[in-house]
Amino acid sequence: MPARKFRSPAGQAHQAGVQIDRVDRAILRQLQRDASISNVALAHKVNLSAPACLRRVERLREMGLIRGVVALLNPKALDAGMLVMIGVVLDRSTPDSFADFEKAAQKVSGCMECHVVTGEFDYFMLVRTKDSDSFSRLHAEQLLYLPGVRQIRTFVVLKEILSTTSFPV
Repeated sequence: MPARKFRSPAGQAHQAGVQIDRVDRAILRQLQRDASISNVALAHKVNLSAPACLRRVERLREMGLIRGVVALLNPKALDAGMLVMIGVVLDRSTPDSFADFEKAAQKVSGCMECHVVTGEFDYFMLVRTKDSDSFSRLHAEQLLYLPGVRQIRTFVVLKEILSTTSFPV
């Protein structure tokens, strides 16, 4: 497979000639499966020496391809087993109303994601909470007070079919 050029998170092209190859892609795939893997074990899995593997991982970080390393927690074990998708329509489409909503949405308890979208809604939020009673409280205490909101539609997830953090590399 040919090497690919990537853009930085800011959308700017990296230095000319900076590309990732099949070994870099193998490293990224392994780290997505288990970022707690030791450098020695990672190096073994991708057929590199430990120092060469460490240099490549650091280079991938510097390129912005690795944004961070996190632990994925079990929502049910932490009393956040209910997943709710929320469609939001704002009453105005102005830069200020979008900015005000976005700032407030970041403070909503259990909000895992918030995205500007096209179509019927302006935003979709993904919220985790314990159960319907706790969501009802969240709705009454926080969601109803989000600035500039004309309409909120909630979609309770009955069954998660696919939830992944892995990006195809």
